[in-house]
Amino acid sequence: MARKVTDGPVRNKERTKSNLITSLGEILKKDGFSGLSISRVADVAKVDRRLIYDYFGSLEGLVKEYLNTNDYWKISPEEIGDIVLSSEGDAGKTLAYNVLENQFDSLIKNEEMRRIITWGLSEKLPILKELDLKRENIGNQVLSAVFDKHFEGSDKNFRAMYALLMGGVYYLTLHAKMQENPFCGVDLQQPSGQEEIKKALKQLIDLAYA
Repeated sequence: MARKVTDGPVRNKERTKSNLITSLGEILKKDGFSGLSISRVADVAKVDRRLIYDYFGSLEGLVKEYLNTNDYWKISPEEIGDIVLSSEGDAGKTLAYNVLENQFDSLIKNEEMRRIITWGLSEKLPILKELDLKRENIGNQVLSAVFDKHFEGSDKNFRAMYALLMGGVYYLTLHAKMQENPFCGVDLQQPSGQEEIKKALKQLIDLAYA
């Protein structure tokens, strides 16, 4: 029986690429995006800096790959059909809450994700705009396929309501971890405070569908 090949140029390349992406994330969590440079990433990854150019073309290429790999918004275009089918029973009500809850949990637990959001709000860069438009495009497809029909003819603008809820999740999670202070008396540093926010999100979705 032939021995399984566990090493080689292709495997080594993928391992090195993964190492570089992970190293970029470590720098991000410690120092933010201002701490990023070709030499710094190479030092943390313990590889020759030329490999970043060979595998990603530039630091921007590495950052783009990092963002695509680590973005919390994981819905792909191929999944939209299944999402639509699974949401028909309640016109997307469960989906609407689950997306908010998953976004909240991802951001409250993941420093890297919060750094990405903060970076996107503080700097106008093509790679960040591209990532934002990618999320927006997929989100718009889901809204069109699942929610628009249900709220058609209603006096409720579900898109606007949902934008406020999503924006609230963004701000509350960033505020909780950056300022570490309560907001309106709710302490999101504590699990009990986090549960209260998620409970309120569910109640607001219920009101939207009432």
